[in-house]
Amino acid sequence: MPKTNSTLAVRHFNRFYTRQIGILDDHILQSPFSLTEARVLFELAAREQASPSDLVAELHIDAGYLSRILSRFRESKLVQAAPSPTDGRRRVLSLTASGREVFAELDAASNEEVQEVLDGLAPRDQTRLIGAMETVEQVLHGQPQGTVTLRHHQPGDMGWVVQRHGEIYWKEYGWDETFEALVAQICADFIRMLNPNRERCWIAETEGERLGCIFLVQNADDPQRMAQLRLLLVEPMARGLGIGGKLVHACTEFAREVGYEGITLWTNNVLHLARHLYEREGYRLVREGPHHSFGHDLVEQTWELML
Repeated sequence: MPKTNSTLAVRHFNRFYTRQIGILDDHILQSPFSLTEARVLFELAAREQASPSDLVAELHIDAGYLSRILSRFRESKLVQAAPSPTDGRRRVLSLTASGREVFAELDAASNEEVQEVLDGLAPRDQTRLIGAMETVEQVLHGQPQGTVTLRHHQPGDMGWVVQRHGEIYWKEYGWDETFEALVAQICADFIRMLNPNRERCWIAETEGERLGCIFLVQNADDPQRMAQLRLLLVEPMARGLGIGGKLVHACTEFAREVGYEGITLWTNNVLHLARHLYEREGYRLVREGPHHSFGHDLVEQTWELML
């Protein structure tokens, strides 16, 4: 089959990107691990338990190659195997305490490497880069079809909000179950103490499929003047479609409509995509500081938008 301009463009990008992120190096992130070994560690860290067949299916690697990697990991006491709690004939894998320490070091190094790249770019170029990456992912993995609409919450939505926050933040940031517990508490308080005239939840969906959410509630410290934005979430497959911006702007418009003087929000500095959305909407950073939550040392931030 002859090469087309599109074929050449994709191959050119592949060569550039593999050089950029160091895939051609023998080891990743200046560690003793190959790229595939690091991917196995990252996948095990993202799951409570996984079988070898789960890893083969998720990572698309040869079963024999995976077996050799796991043998080395067991010898180094990074991985442990145990009978499945639901099927004694099945063995499941998990990281040991040492394995989690190694993963934490790799994860931190990966974050630092990415941050160095982003720090070298202007904010506008950071947004362009992230948007382009999301577009590549959406095209190759399929993106939601149909018109995206925003609606108010209904029975069943709160359970989805809690579940998807727990799953996505564990997979993308390694946040533990205490974050899921926090989200569950926020959702429970919202339902129990809802003031429908001044508080709202919006669910973004297309053809009945939930794609994102956001909440606007009264700020506990100044409920008459200030609102608080909470629990912004966009499904990974739906990012780059403008959904996050629509959800954030829905909060702004509603807050103006009901007479709030401003909106505050609490977030962490690792949530780069969300921070870009807040900046575009006109929020400014008013306070930040270190804290330890959800199993990690983080930098918390308070942002504010005056209306």
